[in-house]
Formats: sequence, structure tokens, C-alpha cells
Amino acid sequence: MVFAILTGCAMPPSGGDQASALKTGTQLSSANAANPGRGSGRLAAPLAYDSRLNALPSSASNSSDTSSLANAAPITAGPNIGDFEQQGRASWYGRGFHGRKTASGERYDMHALTAAHRTLPLASWVRVTNQANNKSVVVKINDRGPYARGRVIDLSYAAAAVLGMRSAGVGKVKIEGLTQQEARAAQEQEQSLASITPAD
Repeated sequence: MVFAILTGCAMPPSGGDQASALKTGTQLSSANAANPGRGSGRLAAPLAYDSRLNALPSSASNSSDTSSLANAAPITAGPNIGDFEQQGRASWYGRGFHGRKTASGERYDMHALTAAHRTLPLASWVRVTNQANNKSVVVKINDRGPYARGRVIDLSYAAAAVLGMRSAGVGKVKIEGLTQQEARAAQEQEQSLASITPAD
């Protein structure tokens, strides 16, 4: 009875695969019966549910097909969240987290224009506007947070500096989601402004 329960848990959901999984289970039980002293009643794990993987065509048969991942165009599009809008309190995080891994897998760089948000898709872009002084910055969402109650976004040190909220620590902001095209245009504009702005 325990074997039937375990077999039921291990079966894939589709009907065709269930039949081959049952067949594999039968083969296992007969294999264990053939070796009664082995494993003291424990079943050996199957290598696969069936041998259909052996029937896959070899890469040599696809040599005439020129499409492959090596020829694929790079992925430049990300999530478009152009209809997103939110208002609330923002905070920032800096040196204590610098170099740590973010939810996206990237290392946190306190000098990059990034932010953490609880629900927005990773790799999406938003424009954050400080409502006290109307300064704004475009940031990439690459982390999760903030975890402090009453806050809607955690900005990088650099983004907080652009918004003029580095010393305050917390400020009321407006968050507007951007499409990928809007994000690229905003980045190009910021880069061109940075190249003509004299250093302090």
C-alpha cells in the first residue's frame, strides 16, 4: 500500500506519461523481487519514466537547419509597465548592502540607478519623482523590498542623491512605470545631459 501511495505522488500529470510511469513502477517491483536481499525492502529509483528520450533525433540530423540559439538575436525587450502608477514614501539603501546579491542575481551597486520594489517585475523601469522638489530619476527594478512598513520603494544611494533625499533618508515620491522604449529614451537623455554637465 505504501508503494502505491509513493507511486501516485511520483506520477506526472498527463495521462500518457502515467501509463509509462506505472510500467516503470512494475519493472521496479519485479527487479526488487529478483534481488530480495538488496536494500532491505527499499525500492531503487528509476533513471527515467521511459526510454522516449532515446528516440530524440540527434543533432546531426538537424545539420541542415540553420536556426539555433547561437544565431538567436539578443533579448533587448523586458517587461513593459507603462500603465503603472503609485505614490508613497521612498527610502534608500547604500554602503551596507553594496556588493550583495539582489533578487535579480545582479550585485547591488550603490552608485547605479536601481531600486527595490515588492511587486514590480524585475528588469522593469520606473520614473521616480520627489514630490517635495519635483526632481526625477529613471531607475531599474532589480531587487525586492522595502521591508519597512509604510514605504513603497527602496532607492539606490545614487538615485536618492539625484532626487535630493540622501540626507533626509525618506521622502514622498510618485512612481511611474515605463515601457522599454521610454526607458531607453530616458537613459539616452540622462547620458547626454551628464556629458554636457560640468563636474562639481
